[in-house]
Amino acid sequence: MFVWGLPSVKTALNGIFAPSFPISGLHNLVEKVPPVVTKPTKEGAVYVLGLLSATGTGILFSAIVGALVMKYNPIEIVRTWLRTLWLVRYSLLTIVLMLALGTLTRFSGTDTTLGLAFANSGVLYPFFGTLMGWIGVAMTGSDTASNVLFGGMQRVAAEQLGLSANLMGAANSSGGVMGKMIDAQSIVVASTATRWFNHEGDILRYVFFHSIALACLVGLLVTLQAYVFPFTLMVVH
Repeated sequence: MFVWGLPSVKTALNGIFAPSFPISGLHNLVEKVPPVVTKPTKEGAVYVLGLLSATGTGILFSAIVGALVMKYNPIEIVRTWLRTLWLVRYSLLTIVLMLALGTLTRFSGTDTTLGLAFANSGVLYPFFGTLMGWIGVAMTGSDTASNVLFGGMQRVAAEQLGLSANLMGAANSSGGVMGKMIDAQSIVVASTATRWFNHEGDILRYVFFHSIALACLVGLLVTLQAYVFPFTLMVVH
């Protein structure tokens, strides 16, 4: 899995098979304008089918190799895979829908509107910017998706307020991690893996306070790093 994640390996695998599909009716038809970006920029909408370089492909390959090393019957490997696929069918649907929501949020401009609203918090922005990352992961289920949604906005807002763009980018990721425990796909995966079906609401109610409390603590730390010595020495400029 470590080798599969190397950029050079991913590039080589994409060179073998990674067709791209510009989405008609959307590609380069959405334009971001100042103050979100320094100059008007068209938003590309190209879907890349990177099957070989996908992390899931590496996981599948590792599982097959591991099963063969442990001398599992190939038929049993396929049967187990199909049984697992059927077990997590609702989890997969939830994940797909949450990723779709993240894409919709990006291309509709909702993320930008939310980011500009947070930027109006002024000196309190380091705290609320951290919570932006928390909201992003809670909506999309992915820290990566949250960074895609709000990373650019964090940079723009930070520059407008005279803050470190590196600090707010890291705050988006750190705050986002605290939202991982309440995102829909993680809760569904947890309930499915433990066979605790139809208790997703119970899980959410139990972990919500922990999630928001931890996100606020991270926000306080980021605020100290933005303004208070010697915490400011921790920021890479």
